[in-house]
Amino acid sequence: MKPPDDNLTALVKEETFYLERVQQEIQKRIVGQTHLLDSLLIALLTGGHLLLEGVPGLAKTLAVKSLAEVIDVGFRRIQFTPDLLPADLIGTMVYDQKTESFVPRQGPIFSNLLLADEVNRAPAKVQSALLECMQEKQVTLGTHTFHLQEPFMVLATQNPIEQEGTYPLPEAQMDRFLMKIVLTYPTRKEEREIMNRIASADGITAQLAGGEAIALKKVLVPERIQRMRQIAGQIYVDERIKTYILDIVFATRRPEEHRLDLGKLIRFGASPRASIGLLCAARAHAFLKGRGFVIPDDVKRIAPDVLRHRLLLTYEADAEAVKADDIVQRILTTVPAP
Repeated sequence: MKPPDDNLTALVKEETFYLERVQQEIQKRIVGQTHLLDSLLIALLTGGHLLLEGVPGLAKTLAVKSLAEVIDVGFRRIQFTPDLLPADLIGTMVYDQKTESFVPRQGPIFSNLLLADEVNRAPAKVQSALLECMQEKQVTLGTHTFHLQEPFMVLATQNPIEQEGTYPLPEAQMDRFLMKIVLTYPTRKEEREIMNRIASADGITAQLAGGEAIALKKVLVPERIQRMRQIAGQIYVDERIKTYILDIVFATRRPEEHRLDLGKLIRFGASPRASIGLLCAARAHAFLKGRGFVIPDDVKRIAPDVLRHRLLLTYEADAEAVKADDIVQRILTTVPAP
């Protein structure tokens, strides 16, 4: 087996300096939420899309907007509502009287970083309009096909499904998100720091802006992002780690082969995108830790985020109040790591 490259590890450690600066800038506004910040950087390194779920007020939107401010790329924000149309997202064909022909008018999807705010408040017709953009990274308007400029990422936020006025995302769209991050309330200490920081930033202005009055510096350019992605793609993954990833994914499809009594709880297991996502996200996690190689702990850390939205559970699981996170933890506990 090929051993890890020490030169690659040294190169990774040099590049993490820029990611640390990104985190430092965002942390001027965001208190705590270290898992959220790490997940944003993993998405940035992999080019994957991120779904952030949590009740209102947990800084989901603010974190994404802050990330957009510290990297020098195009940024657009779309507030998803029940009356939103697909044309409001991807654009439409407009008649030009001068040329007497229809010409494409591009929508807000044509940006590097797209914030789909409260994505589960729009009907399925609009949500499905994101499918081609997220997977193929291209948009079709009439007879014209436009490729989206790299880096391109969709960072979507949603409130819990049980809240009024929301719609479940289609399974096909959920599978296109690299990770789903579930946010929880801050601790008492963190919330006190939030109060102090916002109140002292710029008086009433900061309170109304929800922290946006705190200025941030741009510390990352697209060329550096592309270089980081190339390096992250070279991070060494041992064949035993790949086998471990496959064991985890196949345990969601054929749990009985791994001595897991989960067959009655799982209707459909994780798709092949889960295996790819685990591999890419594990490499990015190792990158964040300054390593040029992946260890089993990298896989364990990102597995819940990569798998939780890819498992379709049975009615029996709902009746027993078993969640996808519970199943993933049972799998990680049972499947032996190398």
